[in-house]
Amino acid sequence: MKARDNPFRTSRVLGVRYRFLQAAWEELMARLRDLGYRAAVVGPEGSGKTTLLEDLEPRLAGLGFPVRWLRLNASEPRMTRRDVEQRLRASGDAGVWLVDGADLMAGGAWQWLADPRRNLRGLIVATHQAGQLPTALDCRTTSELLESVVRELLGTPDADTLERLPGLFKKHRGNIRTALRELYDLSA
Repeated sequence: MKARDNPFRTSRVLGVRYRFLQAAWEELMARLRDLGYRAAVVGPEGSGKTTLLEDLEPRLAGLGFPVRWLRLNASEPRMTRRDVEQRLRASGDAGVWLVDGADLMAGGAWQWLADPRRNLRGLIVATHQAGQLPTALDCRTTSELLESVVRELLGTPDADTLERLPGLFKKHRGNIRTALRELYDLSA
């Protein structure tokens, strides 16, 4: 199968948006408002934190907030306070900042950014562990969630694919992203 025909190709998977297991957008937005838009989205790898932040951006913009991004990933060295200061200055720091990969910030950088005296209208971070800011949402996955995503990508999956999903979910420890990558390889 050609990559462009693979139902699990990146362009299709990126089209799958965040799915709440228990809460809904209205509840999350109310919680963020109550927390002064200073909160964390917490969860393990592959649980949808980045997708949630991406889906949150237009909702915040719709409320009149300028939205700024700070995206950190494992391929970058840990960000220092100086790195964070430079990025904020370059983008104008008065907006609501969405920080993806907040756990990759050095302690001094994190303390500087999270300081309530900072001229930010909000700070919403995606992180693997709770503690730096109040948790607005705990992102979790289930094998049923994986099945729901696969059904969206395939329409009507065959019985073999459906039978394989609980094992893939367990093998990848709930990481939906890596389970979908394996389905890509299996489909190829």
